[in-house]
This record gives sequence, structure tokens and C-alpha cells, in this order.
Amino acid sequence: MPKILALDTSTDACSVALHVAGDIREDFRVIPRQHTKQLLPMIQSMLDGAGLKVKDLDAIAFGRGPGSFAGIRIATGVAQGLAFSAELNLLPISTLAAIALAHHLKTGDQQVIAALDARMDEVYWATYKFENGLPILIGEERVDAPANVCLPDASEWAGVGSGWRYLQGMSDQVKQLVTTLEGDSQDVDAENTTYPTAAHIARLAIQDYQEGKSVSPELALPVYLRDNVAWKKKDQQ
Repeated sequence: MPKILALDTSTDACSVALHVAGDIREDFRVIPRQHTKQLLPMIQSMLDGAGLKVKDLDAIAFGRGPGSFAGIRIATGVAQGLAFSAELNLLPISTLAAIALAHHLKTGDQQVIAALDARMDEVYWATYKFENGLPILIGEERVDAPANVCLPDASEWAGVGSGWRYLQGMSDQVKQLVTTLEGDSQDVDAENTTYPTAAHIARLAIQDYQEGKSVSPELALPVYLRDNVAWKKKDQQ
């Protein structure tokens, strides 16, 4: 089994996970604006606990986005730096796929629409169907106004992620079909209780590693989805 270090800083949460001999250990913390200070010490502590050095790993995985622009850059930069120093390849993993997997493992739902709050009244979103326990992307990852979020078909879907706080601004089709099987309450994680986590990124990375999908550090790029970013002036941040 591959030894894979996984990182994620794409939201207010910061997490590090290590897959060794079929076991995944994770350090998960919700620490807004502290990722830069905490990520490297968390990585070192995780490796020390397993008696490993970076050069002992087979690959490094990271949450490549979408999500916080600054957060994605932090994870990408740290993963690239570690990989270059130890001559390792990287496994960029979708944050939307990671939260879809987290929901699937918790509930068993086979059709999941993952959405993250993209700010500026938009959401990052994607739909997944599960096959053999893994998320299969239907269509593509997108950033849209809530009203433009749509479903691949007229069956019922489970919604997960912080983007569902915009549910009231979505179409009637989404409101009607993103429900529990009982149809009485919406199976939507609107309270942002499901984050992309390094442990779920590691689970997806194991499959990618076994399929030969790792890439050299210079080819491991972040995914922002939004082409034009409306940055606030420094004194407004």
C-alpha cells in the first residue's frame, strides 16, 4: 500500500492526513487565517508520529480546489515544495469530490451534489454518482449563481457543503429534488458541517495513485474555476 501524505487548506479548515499500511491518520482543525502558520508544523507532527520523513513517502496529495483562493495556493505551494525537495509526484484532488465522498461514507447516498460557498453570491458545485464506493463526476465542476445550479436528471439527490446556504435562491427543480427519500426534510448540509478533509482526499488519492495518475510538481496546478476575481481593496479586507 502506498504511503501518501494529504493536505487541505481550501476552506476555514486545515487538515493533514497520512495513509500508511491501509490506515489513515488525520489532524483536522478549523482555524481560519492560520493555515500558513499551522500547516507545516501539523505535517511535521504527523510524519514524526509515524516515524517517517518526506523522502519515505510514495506521493503527496492536496486539495486542488475549488475553494478559498489563498487557501488553495497555500496547499499547492507547500505540496509542490515538499515534492520537489524529496523528488516525489503529486496527486491533485478535487475538494468537491472529497466532500461528496465524505457524505457518501456517512449516509450511503449514491447521488450527491456538492456545493461550496464561492462568495460574491456564487457557488462552486458538481454532481457525482457513486460506483464501487468512488465518486464519478457527472458533467463538470462549475461556478455559478445559485439560480443556475441544476441536476443531471429528475431523480432525487443529496446536497452537501457550504454552498447550500443559498438553497432559497436555487431553482424549483433543485428545491424539489434535493430531498431525503421521505421527502419531508431537505437532506442538505446548509450549516457548513462538512468540509473537504485531508482524510477523504487521501482516500481518493490512493485510487489515483494506483491508476498512475500522479504528476510531477510543476504540473500539479490549483483549480480556481473563476476566471475573473473581484478582489477587495486592501483597506476593505
